Order: sequence, then structure tokens, then C-alpha cells
Amino acid sequence: MELNNKMTNTEKIQRMRNNARVWIYQSNRELSTDETLEIENKLAHFTENWTAHNQQLLATAFINYNRFIVLMVDESQAGASGCSIDKSVNFIKEIEKDYHIDLFDRLHIAYKLDYKVDSVSASEFEKLIKAGIVNQETIVFNNLVNTKLELATNWELPIIRSWHKDYFSSALPLITLD
Repeated sequence: MELNNKMTNTEKIQRMRNNARVWIYQSNRELSTDETLEIENKLAHFTENWTAHNQQLLATAFINYNRFIVLMVDESQAGASGCSIDKSVNFIKEIEKDYHIDLFDRLHIAYKLDYKVDSVSASEFEKLIKAGIVNQETIVFNNLVNTKLELATNWELPIIRSWHKDYFSSALPLITLD
């Protein structure tokens, strides 16, 4: 399967297999519309030229909620190697530096309240739970998903169904089954 560079990102994503590999980088702040457009252009250029052992990778990338950078590689033609993954990490680090954002803090928790996505440190998130602002039904983002299918089915979850439930178990009220 070849991804034509003239395809829209949506078309590229739709053509990717469900087992396409995914990496999610969450910004510690919401990106402006201008920043999102600039970064998406950089992502398009990067994925169009991303190779592993001199083979073009079937890759695409996009930004969701002006906060999450998602890289996706369909490895049916060529697998992402250690060197190609290092290239992507270095590219993401350049974005971090250029836009003064943190994309590698795995304990910066993103959540959705009233259809708005926000993020806070783990300690702030625990305070939100204890204050009753966040509860076990609050949608959180599981940035540990590994495939396109997991992105579609297990990325946005209520706390009760995510790894956050265990991490914040001391702050969450006990769950009772009726």
C-alpha cells in the first residue's frame, strides 16, 4: 500500500491498517491555531521524508485538540527501525524547543471537562479528584496506545477504564457494583 503525498491526512489515516504503530506526544499547553498549522506543515514534511534503512515509511501525523501530536506508521511496507524512531524523537524535540512546549512529560494528565481538553500535573489532577471536579467518569487520554485501532478505541476513556484509575486510586472514591 502506497500513500500518495497528494492525499489528505484523513485519507492517509483511513488507508492505514488497524495495526499501524502510533506514538502520541501531549503538549503541556494548548497550541494556538497558528502553531497547530505550522507544526502540521512540519509534520507533513517530516512524514513524507521519513525513512528506515533508506526505505520510505508509510507514515502520517496530525494534531488532535490543538494539544496531541500523533505519529502513525503502517509497517506493512517497511518497519520503523531504531534509527528511524530516533529521527522522529529528535524531530519532536525540535518542535518542543521551537514552540516552548513540553511533549515528553508522561505525568502531565490531560482530561476533558464540558468538551474542553485541559491538562495539569499529576498532583494538580489528584487535587481536582479530591475536590470533586474530576471523577471516575471524567474522560482522560491514554497516550500509551500503540496502534491505530487502540487510538480509535482506547485513547479517550473514562478514568474508571484507564490506567489513571490505578495511579489515582487513593484519591478516587471506592467503586461499588450494584
